[in-house]
Amino acid sequence: MIRLSPSAVNSSKDERIVIGRVGAPHGIKGLLRVLPLTDFPERFDSLKAVYVKDVLREVSAVEHHGDKLLLCFQGFETREEAARLTGELLSVPRSEAAPLAEGEYYTFDIIGLQVRDTEGNAHGTITQVLKTGSNDVYVAKDASGKELLIPALKKVVKEINVDDGFLLIDPAELAEV
Repeated sequence: MIRLSPSAVNSSKDERIVIGRVGAPHGIKGLLRVLPLTDFPERFDSLKAVYVKDVLREVSAVEHHGDKLLLCFQGFETREEAARLTGELLSVPRSEAAPLAEGEYYTFDIIGLQVRDTEGNAHGTITQVLKTGSNDVYVAKDASGKELLIPALKKVVKEINVDDGFLLIDPAELAEV
């Protein structure tokens, strides 16, 4: 199985990666609940600044309250000020993405790859990664809108080349799955 990290949800190869979503205010002193959208939630413990929309905001406090993560931004001292950020995504520069082991990829690196097979045929572009439990499934869509479901298994996916922008599959193995 090819291991994907859904961490840092992103729909394109932007300069920043999404690590969380701001929830509702907590209390009256500007704290906000945060839903981590990362496999590495411990990154919040040392977070000094994060982008909210396109504005870099300084983090003044990070607290753990039971199973909730609470964050406070410099300049957001009241519940009303903090509430203005509810629903916004939190992002960091792509260079701050946690390193992955060999053979592991971020979902946002897979989306957008061109799909080719070992016989030289093109099968469209990866548009989505489905989490099924046993293994991920890549959804490729061609120019006509036809979709191809590709199980993320080493016997099917022969190569993932993020730098050159393609994913190589074995069509014989795909037919047997």
